[in-house]
Amino acid sequence: MFAAFRNIAARSARRAYSTAAPAGASANEFEAGRQAIADHAKHSAELWRKITYYVAFPSIIIGLLNAKALADEHEKHLEHIKEDNGGELPERIVYPCASRLFTSLRHFNKREKDFPWGPNTPFFNPHVNIAVE
Repeated sequence: MFAAFRNIAARSARRAYSTAAPAGASANEFEAGRQAIADHAKHSAELWRKITYYVAFPSIIIGLLNAKALADEHEKHLEHIKEDNGGELPERIVYPCASRLFTSLRHFNKREKDFPWGPNTPFFNPHVNIAVE
C-alpha cells in the first residue's frame, strides 16, 4: 500500500514545476544549446580578460605616471616659490568674501565648537590647509 502511494507521489512531484519538452525536441538539441551557451561564456570571459589586461591595467599605470609627474611639477613649483621668498612659503592670504555670490560660503572654514580631538578635522594638513577662523 505504501509503495503504491509513494510511486504516485513521486510521479506527481517529479513534473510539478517543469514544462513539457517541445514537440520534436531531442537530447541532442538540448546538448547543442548548452554547448552554445558554454562557448559564449568562454568567449565573453576571454574578451573581458583581454580588456582588463590590455586596456584597464595600462590605463591605471598611465594615470599613475601622470599623477606622479604632476606631483613632481608641483613640488618643483613650491621649491621655486620658497627660493623667491627666503626659504619659506609666503603666508596665505584669506580674502574676505566681498561678492554676494561667495558670502554664503563663509561657513565652510568656520567651526562653532571644536571636535573632541581638537579644532581641525582628521584630514587637516597645516602645510596645505588654511587654519580655521
